[in-house]
Amino acid sequence: MTTILNIISSPRGEASISNKLSNAIIDKLLERDPSLIVKVKDLTKSPFPHLEESHLNAFFTPVEKHTEIDKIAIKHSDEAIKELMNADIIVLGAPMYNFGIPSTLKAWIDHIARAGITFKYTPDGPQGLVKGKKIYLAVATGGIYSSGQSIPYDFVVPYLKTFLGFIGITDISVIRAEGLAIPDIQEQALKNAIDNMIV
Repeated sequence: MTTILNIISSPRGEASISNKLSNAIIDKLLERDPSLIVKVKDLTKSPFPHLEESHLNAFFTPVEKHTEIDKIAIKHSDEAIKELMNADIIVLGAPMYNFGIPSTLKAWIDHIARAGITFKYTPDGPQGLVKGKKIYLAVATGGIYSSGQSIPYDFVVPYLKTFLGFIGITDISVIRAEGLAIPDIQEQALKNAIDNMIV
């Protein structure tokens, strides 16, 4: 069975535009294939801890040498990577906060970036190990960053594309709801994103 992993990073619940956009993407995918299984990872309800020394020690210690402390410290990372590997399609909601992604999403990224598991270093450079995934980025921003003078201030899409490519996910579609804080645009921003998205 094909599985969709819906990653939520906005704490605004039903009021969140990135959540609404993610749901619209999933609805479109389900229209095409009703047999898809949807699993939700809400990073705001079960947030990942920011990396501490205990996490890093566990990451760089061989599994056979893990202490009980290491096993506890690495649990979140192992579970997140398993969920990612088991998914065929990822729908990742990414609102822009102060030009970047929410800290909940950054913490998740820090736990799935594991040398030897999701990527490895080779003589020819780093190689991603997460293969065969399709990802949709549901991006919500108050301004317009896909064109015009604000392009240099978009640290959401370029960062996510770079990271995802680094771990091996290169089949990426970006769907944006833009101008959510701009009068005369905000009322139609989500509708325009949904009407024009290609899934």
